[in-house]
Amino acid sequence: MKTVDGRKWATREDLIEHSGYSRDTLRKLWRDRKANGHPADRMIDGVMHWDLEEWTAWFAEHCQRPRDLSGVDRSGDPDEQLPPAGQARVLGVDTSRISQYAKNPPPGWPDPIREEELPTRTREYRTRRQLWAFADDPAGGFGTVGGRPSGPDPKVRAAKATKPDPRIRQAAEALAAQPGRKAGEVAAALAREHGQSVDTWKRIITQARKQAQ
Repeated sequence: MKTVDGRKWATREDLIEHSGYSRDTLRKLWRDRKANGHPADRMIDGVMHWDLEEWTAWFAEHCQRPRDLSGVDRSGDPDEQLPPAGQARVLGVDTSRISQYAKNPPPGWPDPIREEELPTRTREYRTRRQLWAFADDPAGGFGTVGGRPSGPDPKVRAAKATKPDPRIRQAAEALAAQPGRKAGEVAAALAREHGQSVDTWKRIITQARKQAQ
């Protein structure tokens, strides 16, 4: 864990310990960042880091997305080994979804309990227990209804509101030092200096201007 300008920056190992989720789950969440809004990284000493407070708020929001698990079949022997068609029935999805998972597994998709070699492909078997755990994992996003929620979890939002964001001070100082520059130019300069995306700094600049009024 690194501290830069009063903010903590975490490696993936730090995030694993912080969240309790596996390396594979966090790696896939990062892989799908364009779709899920995962915060941008920052290279520190040649290692990828993430702003711990920003990442924690995003992850809480990510896990609180509305989910519909009504199609999941909870009946049967938990240890029964099922082929793809059976896996699809348990999860309440089309068999083609299971085929897609084999090529591009989502976060939390379990490894097969065993494999059967067929003339043209490999058939993977998973247990009902594995499938139920996958469906119930909030980090995986199975059964998510619609897009991302409009805002973070209320508890996270309240916790963030109780302490000032040092980035707002940094944005205010940058605006005061260069009053003639456009907000986008100042945001780009702050992003280069402190990390995070230009869009994030644009929002922070907007907050800084509101507080100055």
